[in-house]
Amino acid sequence: MANTYTQIYIHVVFAIQGRQNLIPKMYKEELHKYIAGIIRNKKQKLIAINSMPDHAHIFIGLKPNIALSDLVRDIKNNN
Repeated sequence: MANTYTQIYIHVVFAIQGRQNLIPKMYKEELHKYIAGIIRNKKQKLIAINSMPDHAHIFIGLKPNIALSDLVRDIKNNN
């Protein structure tokens, strides 16, 4: 169908194993930029990102050309 638009919004939460506080404040912004770059390289839309010392929240506009599991795998593994 011509001019069809699809957008799926996904909220992904990454928790550090054992909920250890491994994201220090001084690296928080750098981590956000790094994850944003991976999402952008996969041609997806990052809407928001934030993190606490023990977990990260990512709000993504997911296009239907990629599976959510593939995107999450790529963020975790940086592929």
